[in-house]
Amino acid sequence: QVQLVESGGGLVQAGASLRLSCVGYERTLSRYTMGWFRQAPGKEREFVAAISRSDENAEYADSVKGRFTISRDNAKNTVYLQMNSLKPEDTAVYSCATSLFPYARRDGYGYWGQGTQVTVSS
Repeated sequence: QVQLVESGGGLVQAGASLRLSCVGYERTLSRYTMGWFRQAPGKEREFVAAISRSDENAEYADSVKGRFTISRDNAKNTVYLQMNSLKPEDTAVYSCATSLFPYARRDGYGYWGQGTQVTVSS
């Protein structure tokens, strides 16, 4: 019932910044809490960040606190992940997802996008 399309990934050097976008189609994203996840080759998918549907709170993985910022623009039906001070260990496919929970959380997500590749060189 909702399509999610991520963009903004690329190959950058350590210390650089990227802004990922997650655009929703068919349905408004304002009804969902939104999360960002990442998965590196051979590793499990891990939680990165989440923002509540009311845009009142956010949650971050310890590994990205102080470097990444999640935000949303309901008028554009888009969720962003601003990534600063990127490290090689940030290399992964980043995906966004929806949750019906009204607050930011690390699990309980339903719809998923296909992801965008982020590669950080040393």
